[in-house]
Amino acid sequence: MPPIIQVEDVEKVYRIGRVEVPALRGVSLAIERGEFVSIVGPSGSGKSTLFYCLGGLTQADRGRVMIEGEDLTRLSDAQRTRLRRSKIGFVFQKFNLLPTLDAKSNIMIAHDIAGADGRFDRAYFDKVVGLLGLSDRLPHRPSELSGGEQQRVALARALIHRPAIILADEPTGNLDSKNSDIVLHMLRQSNQELGQTVLMITHNPQAARVGDRIIHMRDGQIVPPQEDPQWVVK
Repeated sequence: MPPIIQVEDVEKVYRIGRVEVPALRGVSLAIERGEFVSIVGPSGSGKSTLFYCLGGLTQADRGRVMIEGEDLTRLSDAQRTRLRRSKIGFVFQKFNLLPTLDAKSNIMIAHDIAGADGRFDRAYFDKVVGLLGLSDRLPHRPSELSGGEQQRVALARALIHRPAIILADEPTGNLDSKNSDIVLHMLRQSNQELGQTVLMITHNPQAARVGDRIIHMRDGQIVPPQEDPQWVVK
């Protein structure tokens, strides 16, 4: 079976006026279905740019980005949007919850956007909500939830349409250590119990340990851990 995510010699350059800033320099990697992979590196290493290319949010300048056999670099904007809706769930450092909606509605909006043809699996919804410890928090708006609870709602939103892939960008960046541990545990559970492939971007080696495999980045490239001792995760 081919990898669920395959990146081949991807390059991305940002242009600021007349200055070119290389963000990705020939990145290649493969992630197997069901893996939990952490990508670590200091600020400016290119890990967030890679995240956006994998999610179809930014177009690579060169190379190929394959998601379940579909090459994002060959798809139109509309086609990439459809692929994201059906196959990818996003979790960001900022919770991005709608303040006027309660927790249940914030979760369900992703289900509706994904276009489930009116089908709603209540048993799956209850499983996700129960797994994340949100069953008694569903009627509450974001302002009535703690930071950890808001991030768990954001994770439920990412899971609810049964995406094959979860992309998490610094999901613990705004949380204290206790809530960080809870969210990381929930990501691990979603990987093991719900079957999602998880790719997590983080600058935190402690958080990276949750993954099955760690990829190190520096200066827009994937590097061996020993070349960047600050980011060795033992």
